[in-house]
Amino acid sequence: MRRTFRWLATAAAAGITVAGAVACTSHAAPTVAAATLRAGPCGTTTTAPTYRHVIWIWFENHDVMGSSSAPFFNSIASKCGLATNYHNVTHPSLPNYVAATSGTASLEQLYSDCSPSDDCSSSAPSIFGQGETWKAYEESMPSSCDPSNSGDYAVRHNPPAYYPALTTCSANDVPYPQLATDLASNALPAFSFITPNVIDDMHDGTVAQGDAWLSSNLPKILASPEYTSGSTVVFVTFDEGTDDDGAAGEDCVANTSDISCHVPTIVISPSTPAGSTSATMFSHYSLLATTEQLLGLRALGRAASAATMTAAFNL
Repeated sequence: MRRTFRWLATAAAAGITVAGAVACTSHAAPTVAAATLRAGPCGTTTTAPTYRHVIWIWFENHDVMGSSSAPFFNSIASKCGLATNYHNVTHPSLPNYVAATSGTASLEQLYSDCSPSDDCSSSAPSIFGQGETWKAYEESMPSSCDPSNSGDYAVRHNPPAYYPALTTCSANDVPYPQLATDLASNALPAFSFITPNVIDDMHDGTVAQGDAWLSSNLPKILASPEYTSGSTVVFVTFDEGTDDDGAAGEDCVANTSDISCHVPTIVISPSTPAGSTSATMFSHYSLLATTEQLLGLRALGRAASAATMTAAFNL
């Protein structure tokens, strides 16, 4: 309990408002939301525990670091870890989602951002089928594993729908409200993939709207027993860089000259030193490799040769 309260107290100082925090009426003791300790959710332990949960949160098409419209992104990055030389795989959106979850380099059939079909899918094995428990939480998705665009839901941002061999998609690829239920019941799976809708992920919305979404939703994860008990790592990343002129199929993994090939990636864990950065060249393949390493899974495809982020961020 002491450790949990410590982080709740420090969350507010990191610019994080914790949903459900109980106010204190004593003038001698500030409310949790008004606490002034500086630490935040990271750096609360120097020894990396055995992590049992990994969460990915994906946004779209922006480099928010240093943006006045993204104060929460910048605050949480400064309180946790930031990969400063991290790259997407290619353009446009869909091949990045599939590459990151499978390690495959066979992406040509996905370059049109097509909806799932026989001609628009991947036969590669994915992290969703490696035997660990998993869920994808998709904001604004009308029904589980929905293969069609609907309102602010874009299926191209929902990778499980593109793996036809994945027999558990209808059970585990669920509308976003299920996350609150799973957090409340201590039922978070080993691997979670979170996609905001096209407004909140900044594809069609603004940077300020994406920042507001993260500031409302990330604290609920960080205040959950899964995080405060020290068993969870959260990665916040983007599908591709900020330049809309990136060419379909461009090789971005080691491309340091094209800004459309560079994305910020934030690493949040109890053992990640607060304010840590790494200039090591990482990519979406590194994200997959790191996650598989943490969860004890076999590295798929190009993840097997990708640099992992475990040492850089003390995971």
